[in-house]
Amino acid sequence: MKISILGTGYVGLVTGVCFAEHGNHVICADVDANKITSLKNGTSPIYEPGLEPLIEKNLKSEHLLFTTDLKQSVELSEIIFIAVGTPSDHDGSADLRYVLEVASFIGATAATSKIVVVKSTVPVGTCKKVKEVINSKLAERACNFAIDVCSNPEFLREGSAVSDCLKPTRVVIGTDTQESAQKLKSLYSTFIESDAQIIMMDPASSELTKYAANTMLAARISFMNELSQICDKMGANIEHIRKGIGTDPRIGPHFLNAGIGYGGSCFPKDVRALSRSGRDAGLNLRLLSSIAEANNQQKENFFIRIKAHFSENLMGTQIAIWGLSFKPGTDDLREAPSLDLILALTRSGATVRVYDPISGEKFQSLLKSFPDHFQKNVQLAESPYHAIEGADALCIVTEWPEFKNTDISKIRSLLKQPLIFDGRNIFELGKVRNAGIEYHSVGRPTIFRNQ
Repeated sequence: MKISILGTGYVGLVTGVCFAEHGNHVICADVDANKITSLKNGTSPIYEPGLEPLIEKNLKSEHLLFTTDLKQSVELSEIIFIAVGTPSDHDGSADLRYVLEVASFIGATAATSKIVVVKSTVPVGTCKKVKEVINSKLAERACNFAIDVCSNPEFLREGSAVSDCLKPTRVVIGTDTQESAQKLKSLYSTFIESDAQIIMMDPASSELTKYAANTMLAARISFMNELSQICDKMGANIEHIRKGIGTDPRIGPHFLNAGIGYGGSCFPKDVRALSRSGRDAGLNLRLLSSIAEANNQQKENFFIRIKAHFSENLMGTQIAIWGLSFKPGTDDLREAPSLDLILALTRSGATVRVYDPISGEKFQSLLKSFPDHFQKNVQLAESPYHAIEGADALCIVTEWPEFKNTDISKIRSLLKQPLIFDGRNIFELGKVRNAGIEYHSVGRPTIFRNQ
């Protein structure tokens, strides 16, 4: 099929490349000329395992084209995917300006019937708005053809996005027309093993399904984080509880790890947007607002614990941080807990040395957007061991595999004092006890050096 992807951000790029990998002819269009130039040269603007080889492969096979010519993209396609950003607005709602701008452009330039698919994460009713905008432009031009608008939310995990896209657990399609349903089902038929994996529904339900999925996962994380606070007070171990409830088939083991809090481009934004949608509908949805509040509190609690250890005085201390990205396998720093922690530490007078195996360059490019105390008191380290050399404490914020495999004895010898605050519970308690390290993790008993 001939497909256009309008927007080459995380979702649009991965989706477009995977469609090309399945033999479709795909045009990925964006207004960012520098990004398109890099993509034409086979260089991805995002870090995602396995993505660049697929870009290079499909550029060579001519199944994939990158361009800034949006008009050509609309003209040459049967199906147009809208995959532009929907950032949080000041009130927590999803900002739809880019989605509606693209809709207006499609309505103003399309010369034949098309299927427009909203891939961006959007609140309920957006497909209806997109259709109204397109139809308005078609009416202005006195066009006698129709453009159908469908919903097809993405369920990609950063760090596993390529495999998630090529082998989806399910495909959700929201449409009111049989013709579009069959066309999109045919498009995805090569991605799935069973037709049961394609779930057809109305556009509004499809839009809400995406928000519901991310909010449910965020809720599980926040629930475990609040349980971890009880564990800290009462001497229980959150890891034991996780196993105890995760083996219940009604609950399952996923997204039950306690930690410093969630971040990224999806969970924080989508929880806020769904909560805002509820308020706009006149509903008092207490659970939704509590999910975000619990996450913010968890991030703050981690800092409070560090500050309390130093008797509320961090002035002149040097803190090492391992991990910048919000999760391993990506360089995404959007709403990453590491940034909140660095802001709090530097505001309190600490200097910070940070290391991340992937996100260092992106972090460096963002420094100018932070306050002076952040910029002046943060240094990027060349290795995990360089970060901790002479530091008063180590804080672990992202559970990169290389951190789990570090030499615990070497960590002890390089730190000014053997002190670790682990926001991801990556070390076994017995291991740090034997090394003589004071170890504060999340929801597990604290290990003191004299134990």
